[in-house]
Order: sequence, then structure tokens, then C-alpha cells
Amino acid sequence: MAATRDGYGEALLALADNPKVVVLEADLGKSTKSLHFRKAHPERTVSCGIGEQNMLLVGAGLASSGYIPFASTFAIFTERAFEQMRNGIARPNLPVHLCGSHGGTHTGTDGSSAQSIEDLAIYRTLPNVVVMHPCDDVSTKELTMQLPGLGKPSYMRTARNKTPVLYEGKESQIKIGKGITLIEGNDVAIIACGVLVHEAMEAAKALQSEGISATVVDMHTIKPLDTELLDSLSQKCGAIVTAEDHSIIGGLGGAVAEHIVTKHPVPMEKIGVHDRFGESAGSEEMLEMMGLKSHHISDAVKKVIARKA
Repeated sequence: MAATRDGYGEALLALADNPKVVVLEADLGKSTKSLHFRKAHPERTVSCGIGEQNMLLVGAGLASSGYIPFASTFAIFTERAFEQMRNGIARPNLPVHLCGSHGGTHTGTDGSSAQSIEDLAIYRTLPNVVVMHPCDDVSTKELTMQLPGLGKPSYMRTARNKTPVLYEGKESQIKIGKGITLIEGNDVAIIACGVLVHEAMEAAKALQSEGISATVVDMHTIKPLDTELLDSLSQKCGAIVTAEDHSIIGGLGGAVAEHIVTKHPVPMEKIGVHDRFGESAGSEEMLEMMGLKSHHISDAVKKVIARKA
């Protein structure tokens, strides 16, 4: 078990050999794990205080001067700087890489004001911006390591709490923009991201005992979406369930639905937060309360299979 934010911190340290990599903080380096880079390379770390908007514009200035800035804060606070991300970074297509930690309701007892359930949707609307939500520390590290070669801006959401490690020794499978099939099945495709990837795998195992064969995909990159894989799954399985710790409006479920309806329409169900805010509770309590546990995914699978032609 490890937290995805730890993978982000490890990647920054590993990228330090590149003298163009710089790190920006908004008073939360201990939480986002960028503090490890700061301690090792204070000369390439800029503390912007509680000033997320300024942090992104500092990043834009550095990127326009040939540097590769990595900026991080809580996911909910990245939303304060949306206009700066839009006009200062995305519009001129500058390679600034923003990480929003503590995303989703899984953050738990911090309460609804700190639980970003809309960040993936917000950043997915911006041209040029790559949007990712990895499920374990290994994939987070690997995806972060690939960002200097991207040449365009990105937003990555990481999580506060520990999740099972799925990709130890399997880093070669992880590529920006390519979903990863973790379990093969023919009856339904469960497409998940972040903390719900493990829940999706648990659901698939439970469904197998009931004679239902489910494919499980880790769709860590939400934009650009792996539409080739989606088309293949639509034809192979004929039914799709998406699962995310995010609003069902505009996130992974929205992205998948937008593509499926125009290319190969099949029955689909979305597991996610249903147009409401969270509240203060433990991380597992929040998943249960929001209908995001493996048994909720299993129920959605049975529902969607019943709608197959």
C-alpha cells in the first residue's frame, strides 16, 4: 500500500538530474510531497506561499524561458487558479505541469470544502492540457517521469490515502494516453481511474464467482482518452461501466460517454459522485456513502448487462 502523492514526490527527485526541471510550491509541499525535491535542490524550488494564481503564472514565466516547472497544491486549490491555467498556460501551450493532491471524496475527514469532485472535469475542458488520475504510486511516478517529454501542459490528480500497488516491476506498461487492461473479460468493460481501480478489480473478482466475465481497465489518462481501446471494448463487451471518485458530470464517465455515443453506442452506467458535495467521514466511509465501493460497481454491471441488446 502506498499513496499516489508519494509517487509524485519520488518522480520529482528522480527528474532532478534534468537542470531545466524546477519545482513550485504553494505552502503545501509536505502534503504534495514536493518537499523532497525542495530539501535536495532548494536553488530550483520556488515557494509562492498561499498564492496558487501567482504560482501558475510564475510557472508560465519559467516555461516560456525554457524551464520545465512542476507546480503542486491540493486539488481543490488548483481551482483557484483556473483562469491563470487557461490564459497563462493552456492558451500559449506552455509546458507547466500542475499536480492536485488530496483529490476526491477519499480525502475523507477534511470535509466537503476540501474534497474536489470537479477538478478532472474542469481541466479536461482546456485545449492543450493532458489530464491524468493514476491509481498507485508506481504509475504516478512513471507518468510524472514522462511529463518533461510531453511539450505541453498537464494536470495530474493524486490522492492523500494509501492504495494497493498494482504496477511494481511493470513500469513499461504505463504510457500517457494509453489505458491498461488489468483483467480480461467478455460480458462488460469496467473502466476506472484513481482509487476506484482497485474497487473495480474487486468487483470483477466477485462477479466472476457469479458467472459474469468483466474486463477491467485502468484509464489513468482522461485526456487524451484512449479511444482505440474504448472502441475495441464496446465491440467486444457490448456494455460499459465507468468508476471514479469524482462527479459523474464531466469526468471519466463523461469523457467515455461522449466518445461512445458518437462511435459505437452501447449501454453504459456511471459510478461516481451524483451531483452533490461530500461531507466529513473516513475515506472508506466516504466511498460507501457516495456509492463508490466494489459492490456498487457490481450492481451497476448487472444493471448494464440487463440492458444489452
